[in-house]
Amino acid sequence: MAQPEVIGAPPAPRRWSALAGVKSRIARGVAGVPANVRTKLLVAFLLIAGLLVLVSVLGFEFLGRANARVERLGKLQKRAAAYQALDAYANDLFQTIGVRGAGTPAVVPYTHGAKLQGGRQWTLVDRSIADTLSQVEIGLYQPSYAGFTPSAADERLWRKIRADYREMYAVLHHIEKLDASGTGGYGAEKYVRQAIVIDSDLKAQADRLANRTTSAEQQLVTANRSAYVSSRDLFAEVAGASVVLALGLGLLLSWSLIGPIRRTESRLSEIAEGDFSGRLDVANRDELGSLAANVNHMNDELSRLYGELEAASRHKSEFLANMSHELRTPLNAILGFSQLLQQKLFGELNEKQEEYVEDILSSGNHLLSLINDVLDLSKVEAGQIGLEVAPFSLREAVERGVAMVRERASKSGVAVAAEIDPEVQIVEADERRVRQVLFNLLSNAVKFTPAGGRVDVTTARAGAEVEIAVTDTGPGIAPDDRKRIFEEFQQTDVGARHREGTGLGLALSKRLVELHGGRIWVESELGSGSRFVFTLPVEAAG
Repeated sequence: MAQPEVIGAPPAPRRWSALAGVKSRIARGVAGVPANVRTKLLVAFLLIAGLLVLVSVLGFEFLGRANARVERLGKLQKRAAAYQALDAYANDLFQTIGVRGAGTPAVVPYTHGAKLQGGRQWTLVDRSIADTLSQVEIGLYQPSYAGFTPSAADERLWRKIRADYREMYAVLHHIEKLDASGTGGYGAEKYVRQAIVIDSDLKAQADRLANRTTSAEQQLVTANRSAYVSSRDLFAEVAGASVVLALGLGLLLSWSLIGPIRRTESRLSEIAEGDFSGRLDVANRDELGSLAANVNHMNDELSRLYGELEAASRHKSEFLANMSHELRTPLNAILGFSQLLQQKLFGELNEKQEEYVEDILSSGNHLLSLINDVLDLSKVEAGQIGLEVAPFSLREAVERGVAMVRERASKSGVAVAAEIDPEVQIVEADERRVRQVLFNLLSNAVKFTPAGGRVDVTTARAGAEVEIAVTDTGPGIAPDDRKRIFEEFQQTDVGARHREGTGLGLALSKRLVELHGGRIWVESELGSGSRFVFTLPVEAAG
């Protein structure tokens, strides 16, 4: 039977691991700079400010160049307009001279429909040519009007056009003189042909001048467009590089600063949880490096002190356990012989002797209770108490606890009652320890409740927990004492006046409840009684 093919997970991309390595090396390089954090931040801000200044300078430079190109283009456009106007005047002159050179008497457009005879019929044509020539003359002075100076190449063409204009003016003077005398016609033909040649050259020079300027204008527009695109791309590249550089500086600082801060925070959390085995490795040669060194030094000191405290606590617990055991042996003998005396197995006792024996038994039992509490508390602190968790009836445990204190309560005139939630029947916990906690709370409640008062025990289901509350109508507890009473050998002023108890019952109860994963607290007001509540997390409840 063929085996199914096993497809493994794809390997991690090498590119990302390489980038991570480069990032780590760069961050270590920045962290290794021997300067404080403020100096590093200041240098980074100055570099970013320098990049902004560079971008601004380049922006002003590009704007200045663009403005200069616009000014050049405006001047060239003025020159082109002047040259094109001169070229148009030259074309008009060429056309009017063409009419004169045609030699036809059909000059109706120039005589307004009148037909003239002889050379005088050309006088109006000559006047039209003179008018057109005057426009050429105006075009020749256009640079002065437009406010620009022709270039050296344009000036050479300009001089030729002026020379042609002067020749044309002289030839036209001869033509007008002949036509005015009536002897024009074919007599002026020589001058007309000469005028046509001169006008052709003038027109050609004007065309060259206009075409050259138009071509220069187009080249400048193309150059401006290319320069604009180049400037725009360069500015965008510099701006983009500046942004990338600024982000890079920010990332470098964040890598070299935030990383050590996060590692320091993580290490401090581990120390707070009691883990002193790790070390904080920060290569920074600045305040963060000093902080890491101090954290490591603190870790070593705390580890040493914690070890000493553990040893002292262990020695204390061992001492208390040994002393409790040593004290129990003679105390058991005292209690045993006192009980024998109380039972009068060795003879009758008088009233005073019976009173003394009762005091001995009461004090011995009190001392035995104290020794048991001290022993249990030392075992809890040393971690030597294991819970025997098993399902048991919470109703029966509460009823037994109430039965144990009912006799004392009745003697003191205190009513004791229990109210069990029907939904809470079976819980999983250490029954003996739960009964011990409940007995401590009930004993305190009965002890501090005055005659005519009341003590109530209630149970209720609260989500995944069971709440067990003991409520009394005693004097209440001051706010400052509500947390203190759960510490070892701590009592309220009322408890100290009673001179009963050692201040270990609530402390032991708190440890036992917390061993189950529960909580214990008190709700109380002076003069309004107290309500002690402890919870037990349960997996099953009836």
